[in-house]
Amino acid sequence: MEEEAKMEMANKAHEEIPGNPSTATSSKIKLNDRSNGKSLRVLTEEDWDFWIHNGYIVIKNAIPKEQAKATADFIWEFDEKDPNDSNTWYAPARAEMKMKELTGTGMVEVYNHQHLWNNRQMPKVYDAFVDVWGTEKLWVTIDRANLNFPLPPGVEKKGFIHWDYDPETRPQNVQGVLALADQTDENMGGFQCIPWLYRNYDTWKLTQPKDRDHFQPDLEGLEDKIVKVKMEAGDLLIFNSTEPHGIRPNKSKNKVRIAQYISMMPAEEENDELRQWRINSWKNRVAPEGYAFPGDPRHWERDKYGTAELTDLGQKLLGLKNW
Repeated sequence: MEEEAKMEMANKAHEEIPGNPSTATSSKIKLNDRSNGKSLRVLTEEDWDFWIHNGYIVIKNAIPKEQAKATADFIWEFDEKDPNDSNTWYAPARAEMKMKELTGTGMVEVYNHQHLWNNRQMPKVYDAFVDVWGTEKLWVTIDRANLNFPLPPGVEKKGFIHWDYDPETRPQNVQGVLALADQTDENMGGFQCIPWLYRNYDTWKLTQPKDRDHFQPDLEGLEDKIVKVKMEAGDLLIFNSTEPHGIRPNKSKNKVRIAQYISMMPAEEENDELRQWRINSWKNRVAPEGYAFPGDPRHWERDKYGTAELTDLGQKLLGLKNW
């Protein structure tokens, strides 16, 4: 019982903040500054310059399009929605979201299915994260998917911009999102961010009140600086955790944004509690707990599906094998 209690504690550091609890909030290892002299695996020099300047980068065709489609088809099935019948799209949420700005943004509470692990253990996805971290020893986040539907007629919703980690704490972390369907129409929802604020945070904060919200910036005067990132199925977007970001509202007539959240950070092989929590999550299909993660009250993952099969790379990315 003591072991179980310890494992639960390993996942509780995120009760008050949005960030994903399957890895630590920040790494002791700093993000890659290229001082290790290693050549890049996936990013070009042009990509690298863009990444450093803007705080995000899109890696084209990180997974094959067929694999993106197979994952998307599974997510529709898991969420009990029909891509060809919009009457199924607007069922009430199964669980209440503590983090209110995520309400109605289409989070799908699935974390450990084979399709999700297939994408996590794709060598190109891994290599892209090796590039931004500068180390091969990484753990992947155990995170969920997103089906962002068009707003129903008469419903007005603004997108949101936030941070998952207080930028004052200078988190050494990145986050990522994998497009499972084309998101080339900027009206259809999807990722948005403010690279200007990422670059100018230190001077911007001096213009803000002392009691400002450290997780949600006041967007007054920043509206024209919001970048709506377009992606195609199979593309991976990686962004620095100090990048203010969010989901824009889906104002299209009938297009659905489909995505999987994937990130990696340096493995913490000495953190046995977190490692055991991760292995248990994969093995027994247990969702993370936290401020932004309500889980699936149907327990479908646990009851309907088996444990995902992992490649050698996947076992290391989980923590089942040491690097």
